[in-house]
Amino acid sequence: MKTSIEEKIRLQRLQRGLSQENMADLLNLSTTAYGDIERGKTELTLSRLNQIASVLALSPLVLLSDEAIPAQVVEQKNEQDIAHELETLNLIVEKQQVELDKLRLEADYWKRKYDDRIAFELARTLGIQQTRERIGF
Repeated sequence: MKTSIEEKIRLQRLQRGLSQENMADLLNLSTTAYGDIERGKTELTLSRLNQIASVLALSPLVLLSDEAIPAQVVEQKNEQDIAHELETLNLIVEKQQVELDKLRLEADYWKRKYDDRIAFELARTLGIQQTRERIGF
């Protein structure tokens, strides 16, 4: 069963005996703003995810993974480990951005192709003669 990031954050907060108010204070947020994060009403930024993971003494990668977090997972990380995980997260974000850019390009291509086809069919229906450009043969 896939657990959402929000559910993982909530479960980890509860396991550590923290209230939403405690978490909000530790993150320098209003209680409402923090509650919106747990309810999935606010999209998590990478920096906010890192802050939450730090408060929960977890790696951000643990929260991002598809697997459920074991009840006893509390990791102590040194600066080198954190820097490595941050670099890994940044690479994941870059990879997702490249994929998003590719999808946008593909969507634009298909939209242009669709628009051209609609224009061609409209011209054909209206009986407008399409002229083809000579290419020099």
